[in-house]
Amino acid sequence: MMCAVVFSPRGRLYYADPGPLTPRVGDHVLMPTDDGPEVATCMWAPQWVSDDVGGLPVLVGMALEEDLRRSELSRRRRARARVAARRLAREHDLPMKIVGVDHTPESGGYTVFFTAEGRVDFRGLVRDLNRTLAARVRLRQLSARDGARAQGGIGSCGRDLCCATFLTDFEPVSLRMARDQHLALNPMRISGACGRLMCCLRYEHPLYEEFAQAVPAVGERACTPHGEGRVVRHDVPRQEVVVALDEGGRTSCERASVCGARAAHDAAYPRVSAPRPSTPSTPTPSTPTPSPPTPSPPTPSTSTPSPLDTTRADAPAAPGPGASRQRTRQWRRS
Repeated sequence: MMCAVVFSPRGRLYYADPGPLTPRVGDHVLMPTDDGPEVATCMWAPQWVSDDVGGLPVLVGMALEEDLRRSELSRRRRARARVAARRLAREHDLPMKIVGVDHTPESGGYTVFFTAEGRVDFRGLVRDLNRTLAARVRLRQLSARDGARAQGGIGSCGRDLCCATFLTDFEPVSLRMARDQHLALNPMRISGACGRLMCCLRYEHPLYEEFAQAVPAVGERACTPHGEGRVVRHDVPRQEVVVALDEGGRTSCERASVCGARAAHDAAYPRVSAPRPSTPSTPTPSTPTPSPPTPSPPTPSTSTPSPLDTTRADAPAAPGPGASRQRTRQWRRS
């Protein structure tokens, strides 16, 4: 069994083993942490998972009224410490940004998280914080990505930041990924809330790599159903290739039409098309021949007339040998 909990309304999901508990969505539970059990909210009800998932922390129990009061008191203390830390940082004129505060109810200590471009001498700030909060205070510097994760926010897509919701580790993101996806190299367009390259560039990059390996590269020759030409652009979202034809003009064809493996398969196993039904043709007038002594009667036709024939179905049959010409009445289409 496995369930998911969060410590803040729009915070990161943490997976846990419910044990004998059966919490429902919205229930408050006690989640074990390094500083002791803390109150968390159940977001996913317990459900069965494969046996491969293991090593998850086991929930301590359901949160009681006393636990909820202690959690609310800790929340108020964190808010007060955050305001005091920001005020004192401005008074000391330190180039740092306070992004979060953590409070340990058992020891009563605080941990202040901040971001900065370089090293910051915050010894005077720590002394003032210890005096103001009447508790032991520690300061911890975070990177730009970790700062965005701790602070949270809304991305350019309109959704909560990935790092603050479901990402567990930060994978490296390079500028080459933006080039491979044909994005404008504008820092305002490809940077996230942390000021670094967006983590979502990593999500679609394997799709672009696989597409580039399966189709001809830009500038290479390609054979399309409309003729041969040169590849000018890859349209990965539509899975199409834009080709400039030698005869003139451009065409967009599917990936399978220019894929080398598909072309080799079609060449080795050509498609056999079904034979089309033959259309009866208009009888042609026969050449007059000398009449025999005893003319034979005309043979009646046993074929079923078709509406595609140029001769009407009710037209008289063609006369036998000896006729000078064949008279037919043309079919007039409506």
